[in-house]
Amino acid sequence: MTDPQELISALAREMPPVLRWAGAVAKQLRVHDIAVGGKSSGFSNTDALTLADLSLQELIVAALRDSDPLFRKCRLEAEEANGDLSRFSTDSPFVIALDPIDGTKQYRDRSGDGWSVMLHLRTATEVLYSLVYVPSAGPEGRWVEVSPNRIAVGDDDLSRPARVVLDGLETRNEPVQSGSGFIYMIGFVGRERESVEAVRSAGINGIDADETPGCLYDLMATGEFAGSLIHSPNVYDYPVSLQIARQRGGDSVSVRTGRAVDFNDLWFDERSKMWRLRGIVATAADLDVLKTLCDVPRDWNEDRYAGRN
Repeated sequence: MTDPQELISALAREMPPVLRWAGAVAKQLRVHDIAVGGKSSGFSNTDALTLADLSLQELIVAALRDSDPLFRKCRLEAEEANGDLSRFSTDSPFVIALDPIDGTKQYRDRSGDGWSVMLHLRTATEVLYSLVYVPSAGPEGRWVEVSPNRIAVGDDDLSRPARVVLDGLETRNEPVQSGSGFIYMIGFVGRERESVEAVRSAGINGIDADETPGCLYDLMATGEFAGSLIHSPNVYDYPVSLQIARQRGGDSVSVRTGRAVDFNDLWFDERSKMWRLRGIVATAADLDVLKTLCDVPRDWNEDRYAGRN
């Protein structure tokens, strides 16, 4: 049986330089016209796909394949279909999931610097480790690393090895102040404005994904954002917010059932070519906010695309 702590230690040792390299490649590719087709949900944030997504995934998958043999003992979930995915386990309880570029629309359109390169380790019920690199934020990029006892966030320093930089970052484990921070909202296709207004009417600072000023996971790690409300979150990026919220004393639950999310309860979204959790999921570091986030959308349509044909 694979020891989860060994997996966490191996990912923390091997993957920071890989994500840093991937980010550097993405920054170079970003100056070119590299949009490609492949997704057809009708939602621009989901459908954005670039040559950079495919290139970075190839790089990261190869690094996981070739670095520590422990990684091949895990299942690998990747947002795109390319890379040597068949080299990894098909039945392990441990999943390494990666999003080669989270925020692809922003990246493709050159409309902001909040796009990131990220991966995490999880089981069916628990997120064990997360690593996020935001290449264009700060003077030389920014890091978010979440391990069982530590949320680390801060600026990169390219004059030092990535692991050394991460070890020296500020730890942000403190609980958020009650009711403070914004709530990131996404996935309410065709109903974005109405959904945000309903949450704001309940006294919570809901904000649409397109208005978010940076990388969600950086904002959650610093405490500026306190959680999220997502319709059918995908399994490649959302789990990082779950880990941050739980580390700070909160949780992430199904609005319909009120129970913690189960990563065995998934559906494949043919429009976006992604695996997703079912229904609306509320995440918050503050349990009182979490309750309100569940109460507001409890009767909303469970069909992600109900607002758009």
